[in-house]
Amino acid sequence: MTTKAYEGTFQGEKAVWLQAGRYEAAVLPEIGANLIAFRDNEKEYRFLREPSLDEMEAFKARPIIHGIPVLFPPNRYEDGKFPWKGKVFQFPINEPKIGNHLHGFVHDIPWEVEKFGADESESRVTLALRVREGHSVYTYLPFEFTIRLTYALNEFGLHQHISVHNEGREAMPCLIAYHTTINAPFAPNSQASDYSFKMTIGDRWAMSERMLPTGEYQPLSDEEAKMKTGGLSPFFESMDNHYTTAPQNGRNYMELTDSRAGVKLVYDVGTSYKQWMIWNNGATEGFFCPEPQMNLVNAPNADLPADQIGLVSLEPGEVWGESARLYTIEFKK
Repeated sequence: MTTKAYEGTFQGEKAVWLQAGRYEAAVLPEIGANLIAFRDNEKEYRFLREPSLDEMEAFKARPIIHGIPVLFPPNRYEDGKFPWKGKVFQFPINEPKIGNHLHGFVHDIPWEVEKFGADESESRVTLALRVREGHSVYTYLPFEFTIRLTYALNEFGLHQHISVHNEGREAMPCLIAYHTTINAPFAPNSQASDYSFKMTIGDRWAMSERMLPTGEYQPLSDEEAKMKTGGLSPFFESMDNHYTTAPQNGRNYMELTDSRAGVKLVYDVGTSYKQWMIWNNGATEGFFCPEPQMNLVNAPNADLPADQIGLVSLEPGEVWGESARLYTIEFKK
């Protein structure tokens, strides 16, 4: 199997490309370490939504609904307030209509390429974001820490590992998600109507008009309940929904089935992610976002137990980490 890791470009932006057999992937270090492409070149599958050349300026202005953006801290915070250990950090309000801060500070800034390379079995790249006093992230979260992100490509697909290392002197919040943007269809000869999905959801959080959890659950509809077993279109209705995770057989995952091509795309995200967001752009066919998230939306402002809502605290010197993977399973049609 041919493997390769090299510096190049993607639509004019600096990129690190990985190749392993029929698979290739690209990450954009200067735009939030976004894994912007994951492809099977033999089958001509494009698993992630990629911006065209004409879309690049809009993508750079809002790099959320392409590839795999890293969100830290993820999702919404009421009035931009983030209470933590007796202090309240004020984030900018970037959702003025509903008065929230949205999606954190790391998805649109440069990361450092620490290393990249390949051996006989895989290619890989490691990127790091080191936050110290004077860093743009430190302005809003005044802690010293490093987020390190590794992508590897081999015959089994795309593998991701992320870690957060608290290198400061006080406990810090560790809240991460991915706004993963999956193509449906991802196969060239398929249509959205050929696709169904399964997702390891648990309960659905009730949300306020400001898209903030009320702290209570709402009943799943009969169709929503099908997410747990599969066979549901990712565009069955407009979704901007928030769920707990409920791992099945020890795994937390989304599975997207193409009945025409006879292939399943599995997004296995690890059990550290206690919440799912799912967004499908108003049920517009073409792509949807199954988003693994450590924490409940607006978690620091919620009056619920930290373990229940994924409000993770890292003590000085501690490291949190989790792995995920994207791979395919072929089946007989």
